[in-house]
Amino acid sequence: MKHILLTLLASAGIAFGADWGTDWEAAKAESKESGKPILICLTGSDWCGWCIKLEKNVFSSDTFTEFAKDKLVLMEADYPRKKEQDAAIKKQNEALKEQYLAGGYPTVWLLDAEGNKLSEDLGEFGQDPEAWVKKLEDLLDKADADAEA
Repeated sequence: MKHILLTLLASAGIAFGADWGTDWEAAKAESKESGKPILICLTGSDWCGWCIKLEKNVFSSDTFTEFAKDKLVLMEADYPRKKEQDAAIKKQNEALKEQYLAGGYPTVWLLDAEGNKLSEDLGEFGQDPEAWVKKLEDLLDKADADAEA
């Protein structure tokens, strides 16, 4: 029953799992204040099959959620087709799309507090939450080493 409910929520574009923000300026400010990098996901939450699978299999998993709460600022830039979106968020997301979309959805980047890329596009990385956590840990270690150099 839980699986059916999660699938229905995902297909309706309803976010769940980890706490994803939608305000780009707030995400950058939180990143600066906390020292945590930003994981931004450009998604078509109510129409993109791969986006829905990534949310369901990775971003809503306990493994990812537990890791992300202490290590990342989560930012969702959504491009829905069925649900209404605030005009300011829509305008913000169009600018983010111009800057970060890597050909298709989902596009996922690890960014510093200024919005500079710390990774390649992770959107096609896979559906295994443990592999995602390991990849992100490696990227965070590399970013820390680069910052110290």
